[in-house]
Amino acid sequence: MCTFQQSPKKTSEGSNGRTSMREFSEDEETLIAMMFKLVGKRWHLIAGRIPGRTAEEIEMYWTSKYSS
Repeated sequence: MCTFQQSPKKTSEGSNGRTSMREFSEDEETLIAMMFKLVGKRWHLIAGRIPGRTAEEIEMYWTSKYSS
């Protein structure tokens, strides 16, 4: 059980030893797209608006979804 100050880990270690991300919600995806239009690839600024997300997670999400 988690208390208010504690939160469950948002990542888990997969079978290959790499850390996997939890999925982004629709609200997070919308906010990332809006922020990207405003600030571009300044991932740390975008992450500052999404609690519990790191700049690295957001960059990986963006790259995997919008990279051609």
